[in-house]
Amino acid sequence: MALLFQKFQEAVKTLAKRPSFTKDPRQLQFEADINRLFLYLSYNHLGKNADEAHAEEIIEMASKASFADQQMQVQENVHSQIKTFCTFMDEILLPNEKMVNEHQLQNTVPRRSGLGFAVGSRNDPAYNNLASPKTRPLSQAVVSQNLKDQLGYTVNVTPSQIPHKDAGQGLFLDGTVDVGAVVAFYPGIVYSPAYYRYIPGYPKVDTLNPYLITRYDGNVINAQPWGSGGDNRELWNGRKTGEIKPDVKGAEPEKGSERFWKLLSKPLEGYQGGNNEVIERRNPLALAHFANHPPKGVQPNVMICPYDFPLTESNMRVYIPNVLFGNAEVNMRRFGSFWFKSGGGSRNSGSNVPTLKTLVLIATRPLQDEELFLNYRLSNTKRRPEWYNPVDEEEDRRRWS
Repeated sequence: MALLFQKFQEAVKTLAKRPSFTKDPRQLQFEADINRLFLYLSYNHLGKNADEAHAEEIIEMASKASFADQQMQVQENVHSQIKTFCTFMDEILLPNEKMVNEHQLQNTVPRRSGLGFAVGSRNDPAYNNLASPKTRPLSQAVVSQNLKDQLGYTVNVTPSQIPHKDAGQGLFLDGTVDVGAVVAFYPGIVYSPAYYRYIPGYPKVDTLNPYLITRYDGNVINAQPWGSGGDNRELWNGRKTGEIKPDVKGAEPEKGSERFWKLLSKPLEGYQGGNNEVIERRNPLALAHFANHPPKGVQPNVMICPYDFPLTESNMRVYIPNVLFGNAEVNMRRFGSFWFKSGGGSRNSGSNVPTLKTLVLIATRPLQDEELFLNYRLSNTKRRPEWYNPVDEEEDRRRWS
């Protein structure tokens, strides 16, 4: 397996440098990332059945398959892993087989039109009683240990091993995973571009909140309200701020242009927009926002992967640690740095299945009992913190071009 993985690593480096017809550097980087994820996840899918012939076939597919085909395969492989995770979580938390069957029946209750995420669609307390079966009274720590016993790993948050005064907490893998494994979910509230102005602190949303992350499609996930999770299954909309209290230094004085932009970009208030969903707050893997950027000389061992969770999978919904802000059916188009409303719905192109736009972390090499490091890819057009050491300046530039 070690030799096969080495082949995959070489293929990742080669394919990432291949010419592309796209002229948009941002899209180029997105395609390179999907290409890597395709290789890593396909390798993981092979498992113990992997041999050199299979490996060569996947590498050839990665060089010839269309971007859309690779993207679809990435989604399928991630979904398959998360489905296994959800099955284990049901076994840990639902008292018996009868309760599991009841839970499945309860979640077939007809939803409202559209995505069922329209404002107020889940605010009825009766929904909480209907969609959330009784679970075993286990703490988050006990659930985490049980998951490790079943899945072979879990993650924990403890002081980082990075030798820097601002390192703070870090995310650690407890157990063993192979390359291409889904190791963590990025939890929190999902803001589509139509609702950017509702992100707390807008327009300088990251001044007091380092737990924001942006997908290539423009959806922003705010993990700060999630904190470290909780010890129950509850109706959650993200309005309760979690336990995270970042040590953020005072902001620099504003320039004239920034003051002008701030006047034009005044955040909108009043509309709450949060959608209530029954969420399992004891999800042991919903801690991706604690992963640190690698220190100088250390390579990242996980990477971000977009995961469009199909909302038709109602039995799995409780384990997806995200809620959508506002109405998902607002369609936006990007022009440069700006987003504008456009006609049509916002569902996946080529698919009528409504999805929730989320992110997960994927292992980029075999891992065992170690701290997880994620390349933050901070924009090189802005002043970056002193602890930030670029992994690849060219990738940073393309990501934010």
